[in-house]
Amino acid sequence: MQLLNASGCLDALAAPEVARQLDAFVTKTVTPLPRAGNAPTRIVETGNGMLNSIGLANPGRERFLAESLPRLRELGLPLWVSVGGFSAREYAETCEWLEDVTIELNLSCPNVDEAPESAAEIVAACRAATALPLYAKLSPASWDIGEVARAVEAAGADGLSLVNTMRGLALDERTLEPVLGTSTGGYSGPGLKPIALAAVFTCRRATALPIVGMGGATTGRDALELVAAGASAVALGTILFADPDAPGRIRAELYAELERLGLPSLDAVRGVAHAGGGVLAAR
Repeated sequence: MQLLNASGCLDALAAPEVARQLDAFVTKTVTPLPRAGNAPTRIVETGNGMLNSIGLANPGRERFLAESLPRLRELGLPLWVSVGGFSAREYAETCEWLEDVTIELNLSCPNVDEAPESAAEIVAACRAATALPLYAKLSPASWDIGEVARAVEAAGADGLSLVNTMRGLALDERTLEPVLGTSTGGYSGPGLKPIALAAVFTCRRATALPIVGMGGATTGRDALELVAAGASAVALGTILFADPDAPGRIRAELYAELERLGLPSLDAVRGVAHAGGGVLAAR
């Protein structure tokens, strides 16, 4: 089972021992110019998850390439670089600069203004700029996420990352005013799991692209269900803030769940939610 981190949920340079529990490391989103991020407050816990409004804070493309990326390569892990921007040209220019990584195109951050182009137009511009693997990270808020998946596949995407956070709001219990400095932010955590499962399920029916499933995975059973819905790999997000040992624990729980179900391997579960006919129940 391939486990990754969700972009922005792990600082591998600060916690290399956690990163090395993963099968690949996904960087925080990189933009062409440095970004200080949004005004505080930028993170708040909710009853069943977390809201963040970081705003793509990062050192910018040049410093990332010169300083961060060489240090990340020392981890000895396959690297995925999350690429952001405010136009298709900006995305494509960053892709041109990258070598020997998988690129995850952050097409759905709810905390910054979006590029005017569609997801498919951005993917097409990046496909023209690089031969590196391109994964499109999509928003669960899309009206028809299956149609978006087909469009980015036609534009040249090699895979999908599903899903990014959903826009949410938390109010101060005393003042009843928004807690976050930007009022709304990206909601993640256990409450996102049914939404993530639906997106993975829908996109597996719409396309044959490999899917990294993410959103609310905190246990091995959660990871198993994402695979059953059609994910090829699973990324861990909010859980990494609370449980740095989550990758090893979730991997162990996943295989314990397979044993409990009497299944020989993860291949027996992959996409089984689409099979119908009580495939596992009949075993």
